[in-house]
Amino acid sequence: MRKFSFRAVLRATACALALCGAAAATPASATTFTWATANDILGLDPHANNHGVTNTMKENIYEPLVKRQPDGSIRPALAERWEQPSPTVWRFHLRRNVRFHGGEPFTAADVVMSAERVRQNDMAYVLQSVAAVRAVDDFTVEFETRGPNPILLQDLVLFFIMSKPWVDANNAFNVARAGQPGANTAFAQLNANGTGPYRVTERVADERTVLVPNPEYWGASGINTGITRAVFRPIASAPTRLAALLSRELDIMYHVPLQNVQQVQAAQGVRLVQGPTARTIYFAFDVTRPESLDEPGRPNPLRDVRVRRAMYQAIDMNSITRVILRNSTSASGLPIAPAIGGYVESLAARLPFDADAAKRLLTEAGYPNGFRITLNCPNNRYVNDEAICQAATAMLQRAGIQARLNAIPFGRFLAGGANNEYQFWLLGWTPGNFDMTNPARELLGAGSFNWGKFEDARMNELAAEIGTLSPDNPRRQQLAAEYWTRYRDLVPQIPLHQEPQIFAVRDTVADFTMRVQEDLELRWVRMRQ
Repeated sequence: MRKFSFRAVLRATACALALCGAAAATPASATTFTWATANDILGLDPHANNHGVTNTMKENIYEPLVKRQPDGSIRPALAERWEQPSPTVWRFHLRRNVRFHGGEPFTAADVVMSAERVRQNDMAYVLQSVAAVRAVDDFTVEFETRGPNPILLQDLVLFFIMSKPWVDANNAFNVARAGQPGANTAFAQLNANGTGPYRVTERVADERTVLVPNPEYWGASGINTGITRAVFRPIASAPTRLAALLSRELDIMYHVPLQNVQQVQAAQGVRLVQGPTARTIYFAFDVTRPESLDEPGRPNPLRDVRVRRAMYQAIDMNSITRVILRNSTSASGLPIAPAIGGYVESLAARLPFDADAAKRLLTEAGYPNGFRITLNCPNNRYVNDEAICQAATAMLQRAGIQARLNAIPFGRFLAGGANNEYQFWLLGWTPGNFDMTNPARELLGAGSFNWGKFEDARMNELAAEIGTLSPDNPRRQQLAAEYWTRYRDLVPQIPLHQEPQIFAVRDTVADFTMRVQEDLELRWVRMRQ
């Protein structure tokens, strides 16, 4: 995987008006495409649930002003072109003759309403630097930022546009995230009305989501997927998912269990498509809660940086990489991948595994006999997620910490994190804007996934200044190095590795383009005719 090119973002402002990618015109013969992942989407609302599988499904149905290509570059989508009248004002010229699936014409009013609506939930980060969005006329909108933001286009790739008349008519302005009261009955979670290349015809939670091509799609002339019906099936059990592939019930499955790679490679009519991702898997801590959740009445040991460092050095990531991940991944000492802006290679080495040092640090911190702690972990989201947590739990126990594992399905896991139920947990993160400013806010600042409420004034100052600098400015990388040096000193997380992605693709699929941001978008599939 090549590094993300920020120059490509700047060049995109001069991109031609025609689509650079492909989507799917309806062929003469009916072709159903079926694919499966380990967990379901968390609903259809484009402004709720910042979750990779869910965001990818949204991309089939809804559209942003600008869109990321599989290689990380950016092209026009609902905005044909844009310019900057001043350092803090971006003017977008909207595509004309676009209609939502319900027939409503797309106008600037839809962009303004969507900007107001998205601020309610954990997708609000897409407009974190934006102070105001205003309509100049029906097909021109201006975004005013609080300060210069040279990477605004990258922030906007997951800012999906909804129909204002549709939202108004269905009383759907309020956003309900999965796990919140009312989420299971919220209109926009159960129904969809975008401008994208596919329409939803059926949605049964935890069973299937069915889509068909949008015959009125503005970019239909550039589509060549050959798909007339697409069925997404969440299958939590890896053996069941694999059996469905081998019995020809699926055209593509993701993830392929690492232990089954050779079996899939040997299967007739199946090929593997694999590579690294931009997602980092990490452990994180609650560093602010005064009292221990596992030992009520005792102080929270994770408030002490020596304890956090001890836990980091107690984990033998080399063994996890070799045994559990079968050398399919790269261990990391930073919570961002090389593809992400602000990555500093010289600071990417992990702290050394040293069980003796871990015991000494625990003794220095006042825990010579350890303490009780629960590691909370999803068991159906990431590659071998539960197995990684099982291994880490055993390693912590060998260092003298009485660790136990709580592994649960991803939907329940997310709800527990949002409800402040964890002190120690595993999570994976791909920055939506492919820049360090995203995790600096969402995981280590004021964002909704900073479940442990970690905060450091100097890191916040650095992140704020980094966000005002062009990717080509040398000072930006200097500040990034200072930010990550402080991160390594304070140990708010234990970075683990960059997750691999492995798709199994049947010979019914002629072409499939893997994206650095993972998961499957239908426009990058072409069926064999």
